[in-house]
Amino acid sequence: MTFLSAGWLWLLLGVAALAAAYVALQRRRGRYAVRFTNLELLDVVAPERPAWRRHLPAVALLLGLGSLVLSMAQPAREVQVAKERATVMLAVDVSISMRATDVRPSRIDAARTAAVEFVSGLPDELNVGLVEFAGQASVVVSPTTDHEQVVRAIESMELQNGTAIGEAVFAGLDAIAAAPPDEDGQPPPGRVVLLSDGVRNQGRSNEDAAAAAEEVGVPVSTIAYGTDEGEIELGERIVPVPVDRDALRILAEDTGGSFFEAASGGELEQVYDDIGSAIGYETEDREVGRWFTGAGLVVLVAASVMSLAWFSRLP
Repeated sequence: MTFLSAGWLWLLLGVAALAAAYVALQRRRGRYAVRFTNLELLDVVAPERPAWRRHLPAVALLLGLGSLVLSMAQPAREVQVAKERATVMLAVDVSISMRATDVRPSRIDAARTAAVEFVSGLPDELNVGLVEFAGQASVVVSPTTDHEQVVRAIESMELQNGTAIGEAVFAGLDAIAAAPPDEDGQPPPGRVVLLSDGVRNQGRSNEDAAAAAEEVGVPVSTIAYGTDEGEIELGERIVPVPVDRDALRILAEDTGGSFFEAASGGELEQVYDDIGSAIGYETEDREVGRWFTGAGLVVLVAASVMSLAWFSRLP
């Protein structure tokens, strides 16, 4: 927790001084009480000595004053708020290699599940679109706040031949560029989140895609999905389909994005959680002084009630 007007905290020294003065007065009062040695007469004139109760109103009063001082210092806590006008293009590899079962039940099934959770967890204000790519890339859903439309498209993806990673980036950039500008005429911030498990073998190169993304200031975050032990059956052959981590890492680094690895459905879900927090929300200080003001007033009222009920006076 931080304080936006921390200078007011110096008043806590005044509250501490009041507390010290109260303790000193109570000790002085105790010394005077000892001089009254007729204990039998003391029991007659004051048969019910409140003991600890007589200190509660004072303690509550000091706590209430402390809370009010803290509220004047404008306490604030960090909260995540949804970014507005941002556009996220999710690009998912639907090449035949995603049929591999090194990730249970298969790479594509686990990827679908994680992608659906990712889209469902993004703020409603964000525009989300979907690109699927294999031998070529296509925008299946243009950026929209109708996240359910994106979810339905993810669930209906089908596998195809080839892997055109560069084309997927270009398709995402085109979709982001088509989003309407904000009130100041500026293009909305955008990001491409690309998941792939293989090596590019068709379409424009990753280097060309990275240069285009860097030119328009759109980061590309990449996820290398699967394991080195992945294989698929093609006819009577068993074909290895390891993940090309290096190419995806370079693509992310060249565009200012982030690179992730995921070797299981659980890891992929965690990656999407991290990405969603980074691109869907921003952290800001939100003042919570009213909580301290309310608490201080409640405690001060309680101090007054206790003092009136037990001693027929205000503290």
